[in-house]
Amino acid sequence: MDDNPRSIETMATKQITDASFEADVLNSDKPVLVDFWAEWCGPCKMIGPSLEELSEELGEQVTIAKLNIDDNPDAPGRYGVRGIPTMILFKGGAAAATKVGAEPKGRIKAWLEGAL
Repeated sequence: MDDNPRSIETMATKQITDASFEADVLNSDKPVLVDFWAEWCGPCKMIGPSLEELSEELGEQVTIAKLNIDDNPDAPGRYGVRGIPTMILFKGGAAAATKVGAEPKGRIKAWLEGAL
């Protein structure tokens, strides 16, 4: 019997694709932070746990989503993603703020809260 209330199978961040981008991001009722990442990107993996924690901490205010650029090349091209990790905050269906590169959790949180 598992006494842990959090299921190991559920993740706080939402996995999105080019196909779901419009529905999950552009048509979202609340702001969405999209993390453009790839499996081979070391810095992307470094910020992953921070984004999971921020998704739980700020879940009422913002959805944090992850888009694998290798599997989904359309959205990164459309939004000018040149390097990863790139995080773009979308509000009301438009890109509102962009952060490129890995940062400590506190800096990501401060940037995100300032942009919300």
